[in-house]
Amino acid sequence: MVTEALASFGTLLKRGNGGSPTETFTTVAEVMDIGGLSLESAMADVTSQLATGGYEESVPTTKKVGPVTFKLNFVPTNTTQSYAAGLIKDYDDQTLRHFQVVFPDAGSTTWAFSAYVSKVDIAAPVKGVLTGDVTLTISGAPTLV
Repeated sequence: MVTEALASFGTLLKRGNGGSPTETFTTVAEVMDIGGLSLESAMADVTSQLATGGYEESVPTTKKVGPVTFKLNFVPTNTTQSYAAGLIKDYDDQTLRHFQVVFPDAGSTTWAFSAYVSKVDIAAPVKGVLTGDVTLTISGAPTLV
């Protein structure tokens, strides 16, 4: 059997500029690991007295996405990260923004979503580099194209 696994190196996180009618997306600088691209359904217990074999029964109700988390090398003056125009400004202004995660497959499969920057955690270790852990809380339905 031949594996179809893809290396994740080269995955890009892009941030929209809110432009209309055409929005431009810019790659967020220095992103390292990306996680939390998850889909989850809330489940309601509908077990009745007549449940087969006494097993619980459930049905899906609402759907939930994410949050998307990522680590980056923090560059305070970079326009995609800064307080002046980047992720930290989005956090401070509570801006709902369009984002894309572009995978490194032949078709550049893209996970697109609207999200708020809900957390920025900067670390400055004595023996290391400035890093940031960022959380994007998704609002609404994502698309995968």
